[in-house]
Amino acid sequence: MEKRCLDSQVKGVSTGTTILAAVFDGGVVIGSDSRASIGGEYVSSKTINKVIQVHDRIFCCMAGSLADAQAVIKAEAEYSIFCVQMESPPLVIAAASVLKELCYKNKEELQAGFMTAGWDRKKGPQVYVVSLGGMLISQPVTIGGSGSTYIYGYVDAKYKPNMSKDECLQFATNALALAMGRDNVSGGVAHLVVITETGVEHVVVPGDKLPKFHDE
Repeated sequence: MEKRCLDSQVKGVSTGTTILAAVFDGGVVIGSDSRASIGGEYVSSKTINKVIQVHDRIFCCMAGSLADAQAVIKAEAEYSIFCVQMESPPLVIAAASVLKELCYKNKEELQAGFMTAGWDRKKGPQVYVVSLGGMLISQPVTIGGSGSTYIYGYVDAKYKPNMSKDECLQFATNALALAMGRDNVSGGVAHLVVITETGVEHVVVPGDKLPKFHDE
């Protein structure tokens, strides 16, 4: 199975994060840790929520420069407001394409990559990756940030198409826990969002409630 991750350049500029999105039967889970760092290993915040809602059933995660990511997400929010004014719910691919264009047009300045996940009536649950240079890819599961380097094997071995919601939520929680336990600039709590046709469910798993894994 191929490795499904953000462009390798994103890991190089990550300020310390682990982000993940995965499609299951009828929906999608997107999540991240909550730690932000500056200058390598200096932790500036343990409680930041990197899962950003841009519309009712569309969410984004960011990896890389926090300031750059927030600037792009702000533009994405403005797009969401436009859709509300037009009284037409946006497609997930359309929201991801906005990020793609912004990243491509500013590829010399931006140091952030994104994943967009959501549900729409045209294609159901979807996950898209936008890399540093503005490349847009649709994938059933993707990981990113500095912590992703520790969980390639786990994701390839454990992700299965058509998982149930509970199975996918457990898969995502385990993957984040593994990364947070090994990457010293990922940590805090696990923020997870489950998106389906019927609505959105927010799940927060405190650090002391995350699964514990021990090396053999």
